[in-house]
Amino acid sequence: MGRSRRTLPEELLLLALDPTTGTTAQPQSLDLGLAGAQLVELALAGRIAPDGDRIAVVMPRPTGDPTLDSALELLRRRGSPVRAVHWIGGPRLGVRQIYLSHLERCGMVHAVAGQMCGVLPTTRYQATETAISRDIRARLDSAIRTGVPPDPRTAALAALAHAVGLGKHLYPGNEGRSSRSRLRDLIRHDPMGGLVAHAVMDVQNGAAAQPRRNPTAPGASRQPAAVAMQTRHGSMARVAAH
Repeated sequence: MGRSRRTLPEELLLLALDPTTGTTAQPQSLDLGLAGAQLVELALAGRIAPDGDRIAVVMPRPTGDPTLDSALELLRRRGSPVRAVHWIGGPRLGVRQIYLSHLERCGMVHAVAGQMCGVLPTTRYQATETAISRDIRARLDSAIRTGVPPDPRTAALAALAHAVGLGKHLYPGNEGRSSRSRLRDLIRHDPMGGLVAHAVMDVQNGAAAQPRRNPTAPGASRQPAAVAMQTRHGSMARVAAH
């Protein structure tokens, strides 16, 4: 997998970074979204495919991306298709910090050390390659404003952004209401992105134990609940609390 293009987890994380505060919006749900974005990226690479509400490995060959390949190997070891909600809702210790550190090594973000309450050490991240961040945002804006069906990658990014609650971060206030609505509607343009986005929202809503009958049915999208994950990641000590 070439590195001239950012992966979906990286794009989602760059979308979530607040350029003013250097922190990430919706940190708990973002962790779920990053796990889901890995699934979509693996599907786009032809390594996995949806099987109902489950995910099946169809080609175990590595992609060349260490983080994605680690996820692919875990899926392969399951031996049988796994429900998307179970995968996304499982422990993902430090996944956000792994991607932040990777973006820092690539020169995409710059880490700024600080303190919270004057005592606890924190690290904030400022985007350095702003042209790439603008391009990611422009793709999303274009899909929302033109009404032209987006490519699968952009549709999946929109679905994940909605699922983790980034709508109000990207399109705030009353003036952004119609854009948030269209962001939600883009979920229907990519079956895999839709499946994963619904799984992310199901985990947040505590519905992981109930199988979905048709995760891509019209009108099936739901607003994400503001529910924190039960698992507290060790990386939270490095990222400012929200």
